[in-house]
Amino acid sequence: MRVAVLLLGLVVVCSAMAVTEGFNITRILANHPEFSTFNHYLTVTHLAGEINRRNTITVLAVDNSGMAEVLAKHLSIFSLKNLLYLHVLADYFGSRKLHQITHRSAVVSTLFQATGAAPGTTGFVNITNLRGGRVGFGAASEESNEANLESFFVKTIDDVSYKIAVVQITKMLRSPIAEAPTPAPNQYNLTLLMAKKGCTVFANLLASIPAVETAFEESVNGGLTIFCPIDQAVKAFEPKFKNLTVEGKTSLLLFHASPFYMSLQMLKTQNGVMTTLATDSYKNYNMTAQNARWSPSRRRPAPPRSPGR
Repeated sequence: MRVAVLLLGLVVVCSAMAVTEGFNITRILANHPEFSTFNHYLTVTHLAGEINRRNTITVLAVDNSGMAEVLAKHLSIFSLKNLLYLHVLADYFGSRKLHQITHRSAVVSTLFQATGAAPGTTGFVNITNLRGGRVGFGAASEESNEANLESFFVKTIDDVSYKIAVVQITKMLRSPIAEAPTPAPNQYNLTLLMAKKGCTVFANLLASIPAVETAFEESVNGGLTIFCPIDQAVKAFEPKFKNLTVEGKTSLLLFHASPFYMSLQMLKTQNGVMTTLATDSYKNYNMTAQNARWSPSRRRPAPPRSPGR
């Protein structure tokens, strides 16, 4: 599972609004048992949640027999997730649009590209109209947008015009980059990762409260986005931070992380309310990500009140 560490400038406005629920990919595929394996791994990798939060998307689903070849490779769950990312297009391509592509070919960004882990053009998929009305799909190579078209359109599973499409293709796309070994979550050093992003002081504050550090580390498996304040910002706030109670410090630090993986590209296209680690059944410390001309809002979140204030 990937961890997004984002600078304070990415930011967010405190909000208590409820998260809007969109379509549910697992429910859609549950009505089609021939896709049960594909559906299972969307759930196991937590990719289903990321798909459900998108407003415009196309899922390239593969039936159980089509999944067999990939499963025979015994990929780690993390490499398999990267490969599944490649099967989620960041745009709408229903059946009609697939068969009416301008100039007969298109290169489309995927969620694998959005993770930032895809070098070159490996996070793109080439879609080409072929003779006889067939539509071919292939993962782009690292050097160019060219691809071997080894998988083909079969049928539409579900479609909401110009918003969401779930279509069947004949087999999983092949990508040596996506299938490459990927480190497991426990191999990530959050303190080191934040320090590399200029957030050493913030990382030290997390480490100073074991319960907070544990909460961050335990959230990695399900996906985690850290809104990481740069050292200059934290140093300016430290005098006020020291005067908070332990519970107040805990809530404020937890407020700077969301229990979902959201890359910068995903934040740019997904304005809305996000749950934070500070939210529980008693405290509703949500935040709202907002963009302005493709740049996230620079308004800082109002910190949670410390108890007794």
